[in-house]
Amino acid sequence: MSDPADTQREVEALLFAAAGPLSLADLAKRLTEGADVAGAIATLQGRYAGRGVELVCVAERWRFQTAADLAWLMTDVRGEARRLSKAAQETLAIIAYHQPVTRAEIEAVRGVQASRGTLDVLLELGLVRMRGRRRTPGRPITYGSTDAFLEHYGLASLGDLPGAVEMRAAGLLSLDLPADFAVPDPGALSPDEDPLDAGDAPEFHTDFLGEETG
Repeated sequence: MSDPADTQREVEALLFAAAGPLSLADLAKRLTEGADVAGAIATLQGRYAGRGVELVCVAERWRFQTAADLAWLMTDVRGEARRLSKAAQETLAIIAYHQPVTRAEIEAVRGVQASRGTLDVLLELGLVRMRGRRRTPGRPITYGSTDAFLEHYGLASLGDLPGAVEMRAAGLLSLDLPADFAVPDPGALSPDEDPLDAGDAPEFHTDFLGEETG
């Protein structure tokens, strides 16, 4: 059986060298059989808690990242992140909470017609993916979020999305909600989807030069 101290050092080295977050299974493949990867992660997480670099779980994978309260130090180091338009942010939020969701359902929630390019931008950035096709007339494509979405927002899983209480506290929900209101479960399985067909493509053509109006 591997020595716990050795396993911790090995896991630490792998996470520092990795190009992206690693799952427990990813780590276990590189270590001696029987190594206590979960125990090593727990120990390292406690060791790095409160330091300038912390060990965090995103999309059920682990990575080292700058402590959130020190992010301001990186402003002159990192390039400016690509900003999403308001329409893209709203569309992304609807997909995250209501997935699987079709273009028509997104438009129904937003109350406006989806402009050209909005879904294309989210697909290009890897924040959204095509999941399948709804079992309804026309078999429209359904959309869902990706692991890149979780990594970007620092979420361990979709279950960590803000709930009704947090959204109400942030002023994002009305205080006059019906008693039976509940934030949709984005991780719930959908029985009304079919797998994508070979050659399926987004419903929009990329048009980043066009003006986005909705």
